[in-house]
Amino acid sequence: MFSFFKKKSKKEQLQAKYEKLLGEAHKLSTVNRKLSDEKVYEADQILKEIESLP
Repeated sequence: MFSFFKKKSKKEQLQAKYEKLLGEAHKLSTVNRKLSDEKVYEADQILKEIESLP
């Protein structure tokens, strides 16, 4: 009932950041390929961090 008071776990926070970065990369892919590639790289680093969590 009061799930909006519940704090997000580290994994949930990283997952949200990962999805945000991929969305930004997709938008940039038609405008600036270099920035898009940088966002994908950042997202990949976050994905590795997510996978390393227990």
